Amino acid sequence: MNRSIAFFDFDGTITTRDTMLELIRFRHGRIRFYLGFLALSPLMVLMKIGLVHNQRVKEKMLGMFFGGMELGEFNKLCREFSLTCIPPLLRPAAVDKLADLHRSGTEIVLVSASAENWLADWCTLHNITLVASVLEVTDGRITGKLAGANCHGEEKVNRIRKQFDLSAYQSISCYGDTGGDKPMLALATEAYYKPFREL
Repeated sequence: MNRSIAFFDFDGTITTRDTMLELIRFRHGRIRFYLGFLALSPLMVLMKIGLVHNQRVKEKMLGMFFGGMELGEFNKLCREFSLTCIPPLLRPAAVDKLADLHRSGTEIVLVSASAENWLADWCTLHNITLVASVLEVTDGRITGKLAGANCHGEEKVNRIRKQFDLSAYQSISCYGDTGGDKPMLALATEAYYKPFREL
């Protein structure tokens, strides 16, 4: 029996916007959102020119907006966000592709640099396996740091190979939209770059 598996990036590939940024806006509102980004802008510029690693910027952002938040409260927020705010962000063509793959019996895996907390409920609802970044929790509270590496770039490949025996699949399709997805796309028998963008 031929086995097939499909790996999808989420933010920008399946969605029209970055869900971490949308979660921040959802929790704090526009004014706090923009003030926070103004404070972080020098670090973000350094990241853009390659002088600061993206994980450091991500952790600064998470720490600023969610650091110290109790885990149960954070997960409740993420659940509400996942079920109410993610659906309007989905690209219709991506939703159609996911449905087609489900009908064909293809195993679907979401591989995202976003944290598992705000993606898990959406993935469970749609019968999709989740591989994502993990947040560090100390004494029951979000620290803002990641537990391990950001699930981005080569780390996506590391996480996929750790969890899946790719030799068991005759068809491997990968979908992404940034340079950080290109290592994952290289695993595919069929790779799709920015496949769901509107013409």
